Amino acid sequence: MRMNLSPADVEDGRFDWAEWEALIRANGIRVDRPRDSAHPRYPDIIYPLDYGYVNGTASSDGDEVDVFVGSARNGLVGLMVTSDFRKGDREVKLLYDCAPEEIYLANGFINFDRKLMEGSLILRRPMSDLR
Repeated sequence: MRMNLSPADVEDGRFDWAEWEALIRANGIRVDRPRDSAHPRYPDIIYPLDYGYVNGTASSDGDEVDVFVGSARNGLVGLMVTSDFRKGDREVKLLYDCAPEEIYLANGFINFDRKLMEGSLILRRPMSDLR
């Protein structure tokens, strides 16, 4: 069974942090865009963190649920609800094993040009607890 995730799940309070963290541990993450690599369609866009998806999931765009992966070994720390104005869709991007600095990098990456994409950051715990 594939786990589905949409912005409405987060906005309606149906997102279960523990369930998604367990799913990530069980299914694993595939990093298909390593840190410092270029976006396949927009080569001027460089990923500041490892970026990929959670295996066995489905997002509102029909692909797997996207995830930024950091270096902190602190599990599922947050998520972003994004609006991509080029594709005309909204989806959720997870933040896994991210230190505070990496959370700022992911947030800045998503919100770099708000004519193209923007996102709202939601943290599982206060930033001060992530050190």
